[in-house]
Amino acid sequence: MSSALKEMDRAELVNLERLAQLLKGLSPAELETLELLLQPELATELKQRRRRAAAELKEGKTLYKAELFVD
Repeated sequence: MSSALKEMDRAELVNLERLAQLLKGLSPAELETLELLLQPELATELKQRRRRAAAELKEGKTLYKAELFVD
């Protein structure tokens, strides 16, 4: 057990245990949302990728589903 856990009082430890239980119960979509909330730079990167993808689509640089699976 880490020294930080040893120094916590019982109420703090109970709160962390409850938080751990809540995190384990999150769906994949909820975990992704939490990750974006905790790391705003990821949201910024996703917005940039979306803008680039939209520009590529307008320029005809994007493959459509039908083109991806042509034999």
